[in-house]
Order: sequence, then C-alpha cells, then structure tokens
Amino acid sequence: MTYARRTFHKIVLATVATLSLGAASGLATAATAEDLNKDADQALQTLYKSNSTAEALSKKAHAVLVFPKIIKAGLVFGGSYGEGVLKKGSDYAGYYNSVSASWGWQAGAESYGYVVFLMSNKAVKYLDQSKGWEFGTGPTVVVVNEGLAKNLSTSTLKDDAYAFIFDQQGLMASLSIEGTKISRIKR
Repeated sequence: MTYARRTFHKIVLATVATLSLGAASGLATAATAEDLNKDADQALQTLYKSNSTAEALSKKAHAVLVFPKIIKAGLVFGGSYGEGVLKKGSDYAGYYNSVSASWGWQAGAESYGYVVFLMSNKAVKYLDQSKGWEFGTGPTVVVVNEGLAKNLSTSTLKDDAYAFIFDQQGLMASLSIEGTKISRIKR
C-alpha cells in the first residue's frame, strides 16, 4: 500500500470516528438541568442496587460526581462524551462534561455511566478550582472493579476519589491510549 493511500485511509477512518462521536454526543446531552438531575439520581439508585460498596462510600464522600450516560464510539480513532452533575449531599452543586479521545486498536460503540466519589476536601477543591480535571493528574482516582469492591471498606479508604463504571451497553472492542477530561459547564 502506498503512503498516499495509507494517509487517505487514516483520514477516512478519523472522519468516520469523528462523525460517529458527533452524532452520539447529541444523544448523551441532557435537555435541561432538571433532566440531568433526574437522570443522575436514577443512575445513583441503579449503582447502589448493584453495588453496596458504592452506597457505603456515598455516605463518607464529600461530594459525588455522576455521569448517567457516556456515549463512546470509535474505529481506530474514537472518543466519548457525556454530561453529569456534582452532588454535595442532596444539593446539585454544578454541572460537568466528560470528554475523552483515543486512538489505537478499537472498534464499536457503547454507552455506560460512571460515578466518582470525592472522598477528600482536596479532591472537591481541585474539581472546583481547576479548568478541567484530567484523570491521571491532580487527586488520585481509583477505578473500582468487582474484585476491589469486595475488599474495599470505609475503614480502608486512602485515596482521594473512587470511580465506579456501571450500566454498560453495546459492544466496544478496544486496546487504546485514552484520557478523560472533566470540565465545568453551564446548565
């Protein structure tokens, strides 16, 4: 395959992935703040029903960042988008979006939700004051899987934030380099 043909194929793949993500991101956007609040509350209830550790963490958390629906799509190049709400107790304290871009071996589309329990004032302050929280910088975020959840208790908490991914639907095969950035939005 010639260099020009490979370059053309890469451009076509990038365009398809970008268009797919653009179309999918419209589905992930809540119409109003009230809709987003309602979706976030329902997402929390779904998570708590399936994971008692998450519910226990919620009682110790300083704040909870809820992304009820993230849409992810990709074909070599891909990305994800969704909107969420920050809850401090029962109050809705702000609105955020979650964006990631990726490249690598990947194909498909999926949706999922995720919740980040902010366990320290440091994590809440960082989210409030930063122009965007990129996972991997700032406070430590631990993604909790089923194995870790069984060994995690409120007395063994050491990290600033714990993330739970839930309600995965669709099919996404991926082995990719990606990063997620969370930024404040107006609602």
